[in-house]
Amino acid sequence: MYVCLCQGITDRQIQAAVHDGAHSLGKLRKSLGVASQCGKCASLTREILDDTLQEIPEIGGLPQFFAVA
Repeated sequence: MYVCLCQGITDRQIQAAVHDGAHSLGKLRKSLGVASQCGKCASLTREILDDTLQEIPEIGGLPQFFAVA
């Protein structure tokens, strides 16, 4: 499904970029251009990012979530 109409970015492209190391909205914006114009796709992009990160058990050999004191 198309997420960013301005740049023509799909959910699968976002998921692939996350699996390739774009683990933040800023990195997705840099690599794909998503959420760089009108910004209406930012919330859905963040949702896809979070869902995809939950599928990845570890990032760089470290657990992806840490307790915050």
